[in-house]
Amino acid sequence: MTLDGKKIAILIAPRGTEEPEFVQPRQAVQDAGAEVTVIGLEPGEARTNNSDLDPGGSYAVDMTIDQVSAEQFDGLIIPGGTVGADTLRGNGDVINFVEAFFDQKKPVGAICHGPWLLVEADVLDDRSLTSYLTLQTDIENAGGNWLDEEVIVDEGLVTSRNPDDLPAFCAKIVDEFGEGRHAAS
Repeated sequence: MTLDGKKIAILIAPRGTEEPEFVQPRQAVQDAGAEVTVIGLEPGEARTNNSDLDPGGSYAVDMTIDQVSAEQFDGLIIPGGTVGADTLRGNGDVINFVEAFFDQKKPVGAICHGPWLLVEADVLDDRSLTSYLTLQTDIENAGGNWLDEEVIVDEGLVTSRNPDDLPAFCAKIVDEFGEGRHAAS
């Protein structure tokens, strides 16, 4: 599947985004031909973590959340990382950005703790998804159907549990971004 001409947004927190969950999906969609924009809360660079506790790398923020809208993009990637996802879900502009992708029926990929943003955006009614195990109750309380599977696709929404699921997650986001909007979502 080629993503030539597709513009994909990927979120990153100022610190605490899980490095492999940021790096590998970004690389997968770039390798498929997409133009990827790294969106953060602050300009400059953002620091990632590995296994939530170990320092990761530093990555340039292309645009800040106040400079973008969902209309500019064909898809959205939400990496995990406990601290990073919690920081992002506490920002109203980020939540509005995420919600707009669902309103516009554009594909979204969220892995590990990334689905916390979907809970906060209130977009999970009757959707099937997965996440890191500890988000199960949050997802179910938000109206989602939580399943313990490597990757779940629900009409444009792609979710996975943890970094071990990255190969399946990356393959499915490329497929879904290639398909584009989903009328039933």
